[in-house]
Amino acid sequence: MTTEVILHYRPYESDPTQLPKIAEKAIQDFPTRPLPRFIPWFPHDGSKLPLKPKGSPPLISGEAAEDMKQYLTISEHDIKSQSYDCTVDLLEFHPSLKKQHLIQSDTLNEHTDSGNLDKKSEKGKHHKRRSWSVSLANSNCTENIFPLSKKLQDILKALNLHSLYRARWTIEHNVCNNQTLEDIWVKLSRIIRHNELPSCNATIQRHLGQIWVFCDVKYCEYVGNVLKRRLTLNGKIKLFVHKHGVIFMMRLTKPTLFTNIPVTCEEKDLPGDLFNQLMRDDPSTVHGAEILMLGEMLTLPQNFGNIFLGETFSSYISVHNDSNQVVKDILVKADLQTSSQRLNLSASNAAVTELKPDCCIDDVIHHEVKEIGTHILVCAVSYTTQGGEKMYFRKFFKFQVLKPLDVKTKFYNAETDEVFLEAQIQNITTSPMFMEKVSLEPSIMYNVTELNSVNQAGECVSTFGSRAYLQPMDTRQYLYCLKPKKEFAEKAGIIKGVTVIGKLDIVWKTNLGERGRLQTSQLQRMAPGYGDVRLSLEAIPDTVNLEEPFHITCKITNCSSERTMDLVLEMCNTNSIHWCGISGRQLGKLHPSSSLCLALTLLSSVQGLQSVSGLRLTDTFLKRTYEYDDIAQVCVVSSAVKVES
Repeated sequence: MTTEVILHYRPYESDPTQLPKIAEKAIQDFPTRPLPRFIPWFPHDGSKLPLKPKGSPPLISGEAAEDMKQYLTISEHDIKSQSYDCTVDLLEFHPSLKKQHLIQSDTLNEHTDSGNLDKKSEKGKHHKRRSWSVSLANSNCTENIFPLSKKLQDILKALNLHSLYRARWTIEHNVCNNQTLEDIWVKLSRIIRHNELPSCNATIQRHLGQIWVFCDVKYCEYVGNVLKRRLTLNGKIKLFVHKHGVIFMMRLTKPTLFTNIPVTCEEKDLPGDLFNQLMRDDPSTVHGAEILMLGEMLTLPQNFGNIFLGETFSSYISVHNDSNQVVKDILVKADLQTSSQRLNLSASNAAVTELKPDCCIDDVIHHEVKEIGTHILVCAVSYTTQGGEKMYFRKFFKFQVLKPLDVKTKFYNAETDEVFLEAQIQNITTSPMFMEKVSLEPSIMYNVTELNSVNQAGECVSTFGSRAYLQPMDTRQYLYCLKPKKEFAEKAGIIKGVTVIGKLDIVWKTNLGERGRLQTSQLQRMAPGYGDVRLSLEAIPDTVNLEEPFHITCKITNCSSERTMDLVLEMCNTNSIHWCGISGRQLGKLHPSSSLCLALTLLSSVQGLQSVSGLRLTDTFLKRTYEYDDIAQVCVVSSAVKVES
């Protein structure tokens, strides 16, 4: 037995939020009966059919099959346009009890006359458009469906709803994103016909301006996500369960800036300035920055979106008192659960003394994301009712954190102690980002010089242009030069074993100005192998005259940290380079990690680019010889050419 409540109110009682409260208060004294627990009428087992017939199927004679074939041929021409909207007489999903349209289903038998068929054909002319779409029984997409969210599981537990209970998503005009309801219905029918929505059947209620999509509760979140993504919905859709009302809503997130793909060409090409002029006339582009992929119009996203590593996660938390009683000792706690830790993000751990009806407690939390993977925001609220009963509930919000940049590094060891670092940074997100800063923080043994700018008219101009934005999947190379500090450069043994160079500090901004920052771990290089003795050039001219002596300065370093060396210098002439001086002279003892400088004289007998080779160092203690060829190169020109110093 059910009771229908009709509420009459005066015209000046215009507040719609108070009317349900008045009706609820008026029927409090009436006895109520809890709803019985839903139990499926068949055992839910995916490996076998829900029903199995006991007997064998009946035998049909050939004559009866022929008669039925002729009858179906006649029926197909006469009643093919008859409506099969089976929700017309169902009170369960009908919006009003006063509008009942009962359709009697006639049983097809051998005594059906043509007169009745003609009447049905006339009756079916008013229902020419399809109003139902039903999915197949065997769905092959259920293996990709994730379990229900914690929020929805709590709702089902509180309402004592079974996972096989039928629920209904409602699609209205205000969420169609500039599409007609018929366009949405055509897309939805195609999706259901391809069996992409498990356990679904849908109907369009044209007189209500709505589309109803029915599904099992266990698949409702998956179905809702598919509807939002495939139908391009831009608002919220509600999940309705019979005798329980709306139990769940899905809403899209904040909008993003419109992105377009710029098409440009050089002025000497055939289109000339045509493409640039079209982009300047496009209202979605930014004035003065037409080739920037990021526009100035807002568009609604198609999904929740992702948060990237290094960005700041911000959330607005509001606890509202929906009851008509004052609650006390309200404590709101927000925790962020990651794969490795649980962080407390609450601004204050103090409890609020009381919260009046229709009042709320607001809080904004911020957290710089430092881990990749799944994050869960856990919001817990505890309070005390007027009767002294302590109440507690929680809500969970899950989001993904992805990597925004791909960073690759390359090291180049110069002949001196200088180290060159090339950093390749790629934007692996789906939107442009503005690169605010990319710097290298060196280790304590090095000084760094950025090589990403040039000097033009006394001003330092970036090699990447005035707008340092990075399009999706684009890569940019940054170059740095590291030189050892003076106090460490003199200690060759120390510099030889240094592998830690420093770390990169990257700061960027995304579409709506959100700032992100990443710091790499300490970058390490392969230590160069100098051996026991290292010979390097301190000074050498670029250009010399033919058959005229020129001077170079060499630096010899004992790279051993334990052994003293007694060195002998030998100079061997080559076909083009001739040494001037005494070969085989003693250099004396060289202590560990110490150096000495030598001034040597050479002359060249051949013009062109010549290689300096032929130096030999011999350690008399170990009888070991070190050979040095191709130390450097000089350009030898004729004596008639004046060489600038």
